[in-house]
Amino acid sequence: MRAGRVGAALAAGALLALTGCAAPSPTPTVTVTVFAEATPTPDPTVTAALPQATATVFVPQPEVTVTITPNPVPVIPETAYATDFGSAPGATGTPTTDGAGEIVSYTVVEGDTFFDIAQRFGIPVQQLLRMNTDVAGAGEAVYIGRVINLDASTLG
Repeated sequence: MRAGRVGAALAAGALLALTGCAAPSPTPTVTVTVFAEATPTPDPTVTAALPQATATVFVPQPEVTVTITPNPVPVIPETAYATDFGSAPGATGTPTTDGAGEIVSYTVVEGDTFFDIAQRFGIPVQQLLRMNTDVAGAGEAVYIGRVINLDASTLG
């Protein structure tokens, strides 16, 4: 019942809303003519601030004098004499000394390398190679029992 009343109310509202619906009457056409008169503006005048003359004063700088003093030429001994820095991996054997206690040779033992022998005795590898010309392969071919000369006085 209530649904019937709601339906009737909606139908009445729809009829009321549609009662004023009719085709609109045509709108009259209005033509408007506008007359505009241009008034020129006066020519603009440019007024720019003129740059002011400024004087740049240069103050003389004192002349810089650089004195280059070369470093003194280092005194590098041409020959390194063997000094035993102690047993190290790659140079674990015992050196041979002469009567004055100077190191003269070293016998290669298992695990030794030419480079490590040079390091142990503080001799550059190139010098050690010149002292041992019969060592082949830039010092890579050293064998167990091989006697390495460490006496720098044997250099020619």
